[in-house]
Amino acid sequence: MIIQMVGTGNAFAKKYDNNNALIEAGGYRLLLDCGITLPKALYQTGLTFNDLDAILISHIHGDHVGGLEELAFQMLFKYGRKPTLYIVDQIIEPLWEQTLRGGLTQGPLQTLDDFFEVRKLQAGQETQIAPGISVLPIETKHIVNKKSYSFLFNRNFFYSADMRFDGELLQRLVDEGVETIYHDCQLEIPAVVHAGIDELMTLPSGIQQKTWLMHYGDTMEQFVGKTGEMRFVEQLKRYEV
Repeated sequence: MIIQMVGTGNAFAKKYDNNNALIEAGGYRLLLDCGITLPKALYQTGLTFNDLDAILISHIHGDHVGGLEELAFQMLFKYGRKPTLYIVDQIIEPLWEQTLRGGLTQGPLQTLDDFFEVRKLQAGQETQIAPGISVLPIETKHIVNKKSYSFLFNRNFFYSADMRFDGELLQRLVDEGVETIYHDCQLEIPAVVHAGIDELMTLPSGIQQKTWLMHYGDTMEQFVGKTGEMRFVEQLKRYEV
């Protein structure tokens, strides 16, 4: 499986695009989150929305879903088909009612299913999305009273989306066979709703060696070489996981 971060920045970053990713296996291309900057960032990779086989959403913050309105409209009016949307059942209603409904509804098009082929996921239940891509959503803490999910791919690659520091979870995942961790990282401390670099630096060496940092701010260059055994994910670089 190949992962390419279309953006590696946090919600406020200006030098980097929103933290969204492309995951590929066997010719199948999955977009992981679709933030505000994603339409332009995807265009700059030479891809279009029509080149995507499906979209997977972690939670409903704008830097993760703010590009879905344009995606839906382009697919409807430009490409004439409904995109496939994988989403945990607990955030389907909030995504539609609190985020997309106001901009998308028109005429007879009044539901999320009018714009997307919705494929429901359940937290803690593994789903085979395509050959070479299985995903297990894990509910993780981010914002109080807002559901947010991280993802375990193929039982060996953990992608945190947005989550607070949880060293016990990371240790358990590594004990169960996870070889690579992509973790959001707040460089300005103290961190509140993300894992802070100071917290991540407390991880044991064995976990740090498996951890790549993403969702960082514009001061990232100042921290190169100062993150223990953890490394930064580079925007647009393709990694095999």
